[in-house]
Amino acid sequence: MASTSTATALELKARQEFSFARRGLFWALASGMCWGLDGVVLGVVLASELFQDGTLWLLAPLSVAALHDTFASLWLLLSNMLSGRFRELRRTIRSKPVRQVALGAIFGGPLGMSAYLLGLKMAGPAYVLPITSLYPAVASVLAAIFLKERVCLRAWIGLLICIGGGIIIGWTPPAETLGNDFYIGIALALVATVGWGAEGVLAASAMDLLDPAVALNIRQGVSSLIYLLLILPLAGGWSLIIPALGQLPGWLTILAAAVGAFSYLCWYRAMNMTGVSRAMALNITYSLWGIVFSALLLGTEITSSLVWGALAIVVGMVLVIGNPMKMTSLRNVQ
Repeated sequence: MASTSTATALELKARQEFSFARRGLFWALASGMCWGLDGVVLGVVLASELFQDGTLWLLAPLSVAALHDTFASLWLLLSNMLSGRFRELRRTIRSKPVRQVALGAIFGGPLGMSAYLLGLKMAGPAYVLPITSLYPAVASVLAAIFLKERVCLRAWIGLLICIGGGIIIGWTPPAETLGNDFYIGIALALVATVGWGAEGVLAASAMDLLDPAVALNIRQGVSSLIYLLLILPLAGGWSLIIPALGQLPGWLTILAAAVGAFSYLCWYRAMNMTGVSRAMALNITYSLWGIVFSALLLGTEITSSLVWGALAIVVGMVLVIGNPMKMTSLRNVQ
């Protein structure tokens, strides 16, 4: 009788773990969809009349980046306050691990986000999003170089497939592209990828000691302060910030910041529920969602090279992140 009760309890626990992990897959997919939508909305903002003046080629994307990270920080602050993490936020700001988060914010924000938005402006979200989804592979390589972490043969094969996918995407520009802007945009997408990969390496160890949602709030806050107090004054000032807030581009940027913040929160929740490998494998589908939303909202032509390149990157990234056979076992939620 006791053994029967124990077996029933174990079966019930297994079912609960399976259901928990399955819900985690939903949150991981939602994070990818939201980040794909975030990039496309920012592409719409950068294409608006307010930012089309050729003399603003640098100030425009930097202003959008500043608005995006500032409002993302405010959205996350609101979320942390509502969830009772405000006291934890104040305590974390005074801790030593936060220095790594702040340094990561410099790579991910002023370097990564600025290059990302410049890339969006020059090459378009359908082409830039798949390239930037390489960031976990870059993080793996940087961790192998600087942290002496071992990278297995499967991951190196996946990395080569990713590189091939990036070459396929960038080889033939869309028909409407003029001049060298497209290729410059692809190069800037690669810069953003390196910046986000470096941020991941710096933040990885800090996340072991900090609440992820709180650390993310600090990351966005540090990034926004650097933009507002240092980068924008050097690039030409705040001349676009106030006009943008009074027009549709500014409202869309605030919306994109909310979608981006929600994407991050979904991703962290998914990692907790279904494991890092599976969560990241679904999160990087934002490259495919970016293509879908670009077609729906911007009328971007979906070429075969774009689709095949994006698929190659997703397949390669799955190999880099983890063993695909193990990812299908939802009962192992670690």
